[in-house]
Amino acid sequence: MSRDEFLRRWELLPSLKHAQLLDGIVYRASPVSTNHSSLHANFVIWLGTYMARTPGLETLTDGTTLMGNDAPQPDIALRILPSFGGQSRDEGPYLADAPELIVEVAASSRARDLGPKSQLYLKSGVRESVTALVEEERILWREVDGYGWRDITADGAGILRSRVFPGLWLDEAAMWRRDLAQVLDVLGQGMASAEHVGFAQSLAVRGG
Repeated sequence: MSRDEFLRRWELLPSLKHAQLLDGIVYRASPVSTNHSSLHANFVIWLGTYMARTPGLETLTDGTTLMGNDAPQPDIALRILPSFGGQSRDEGPYLADAPELIVEVAASSRARDLGPKSQLYLKSGVRESVTALVEEERILWREVDGYGWRDITADGAGILRSRVFPGLWLDEAAMWRRDLAQVLDVLGQGMASAEHVGFAQSLAVRGG
């Protein structure tokens, strides 16, 4: 199915909330467990908190995104707004091209998230990909390295740190424990770092 035909049919079904087009195939969402849903919500809070302290950013959840001939629906995305120099854009009611960072919570969708969606994100220019592997309780955080993905590994304290968004720090163990207070405490330390302060100032200048 073409992207235009997918969007045409989608817009005729306003009650349909979750569907995506990958390599010409339409995928509908499986039933979502409480485990998946609570983890998804905590990632939204984590990214939303970072966005609130960093000018020129936008957090999106379950938004249809136009990438070439495909229309994926990432679980969560963090982007720099176009007016602040970001690489994505708006096309009608949809996000187009690639946000800087995408998060997928992978349970029943694991094969798709690590297969065609991962390759699409790489090809389309997503700069960092975070995949929460629910069954393994492992976070796979990757950045673009040449023509492929390279893993970002945690430091000695178990903290993962974004390269694209300075100060976006994640305590992986706390996220799996659902210890949101600790997740946000570590994020706060990241946002207090000189790297984040400088990044926020540079964004403010771009959008000024």
